[in-house]
This record gives sequence, structure tokens and C-alpha cells, in this order.
Amino acid sequence: MKLETLQSMKDRRSIKSYLPGQIKKEELDTVLEAGIYAANGRGLQSAKIVVVQDKETRDLLSRLNAQVMGTDIDPFYGAPTVLIVFADSESHTYLEDGSLVMGNLMLGAYAVGLGSCWIHRAKEVFEMPEGKELMEKWGLDAKYKGVGHCILGYIKGDMPKAKPRKADYILRV
Repeated sequence: MKLETLQSMKDRRSIKSYLPGQIKKEELDTVLEAGIYAANGRGLQSAKIVVVQDKETRDLLSRLNAQVMGTDIDPFYGAPTVLIVFADSESHTYLEDGSLVMGNLMLGAYAVGLGSCWIHRAKEVFEMPEGKELMEKWGLDAKYKGVGHCILGYIKGDMPKAKPRKADYILRV
């Protein structure tokens, strides 16, 4: 049994405080490799991952995400890298496929000692005119839908502890 995999699933937490330095290429490549090996419907690999590390684009994405929220805070918590997961909406399992990629990205980040967090509102951001412009610039047509932003960076502070699991999480019938 691969108990270390289960332990990683139990220990990984969403991180909301990051150091300012950019992550290393080798760490990013490992995280991306984890993402592309996510399970997917019928093996179609409907997802695509866009890597954003330049500050200007990262800040634009943060501003658009905050706009969807109706606030002016940084929804990316200062993380220097943003991985945007899109999936081909013509695939019946596109949302599930993209969600599994997101999960693998976060587990991959934990495996190399990086912090990560799933930031929502990718669908809404890429329905906005500025989001559509970015998609066009990146060569993604309108059939691709935003599933999530996976932010990455070095953790500022300590890894949070997991909350106790609720008593009725599992129903055995």
C-alpha cells in the first residue's frame, strides 16, 4: 500500500499566506506533471493548464477575480504563480476532469513543499471581456471553460492543521 499518498492527502492544506519569491522551475514542472496525470473521463484529457508567472498578468487575473467578488483584495493571497485550469466544455465530464486536475496540482505542490489553494471564479473571470482576450491570446477558443485557479508559492508561516472531520461525513447504508 502507498500509505504516504494517503498521508499527503490528510496533511495538505489550503495556504493563504505566501512569501514573495517565485517558485523554482523544477518544482513547477513536478506540480504540472502531477496535474496532467489526473484521472479524466474516457481518457480524453479535456483539461488545459495555463501557467502564469509574470507579475503583470498575475495582477490582472487577481484584479478580475476580485471584481467578480465585488472587492479590491488580492484573492490570490500574494502567491506569485497562478495555474489556471480550463476544460473543453464539449466533453461531458469537463468539470469533473478539470476538478481532478486541480486536486492533483495541489497534491503535487504539497509533495515538493509548496503551498497551494484552489481559488474559484475562473468561469466568471474568463466570461468577462478581459478574460476572453486572455484566452484568445493563449490560443484557447470559447469551448474552454475556466474551472479553477491553483495558486502556488512558498508558505509564509506554518502549515495549518486539519480541522477534525465531522462525525456524519460517511454514511454506511
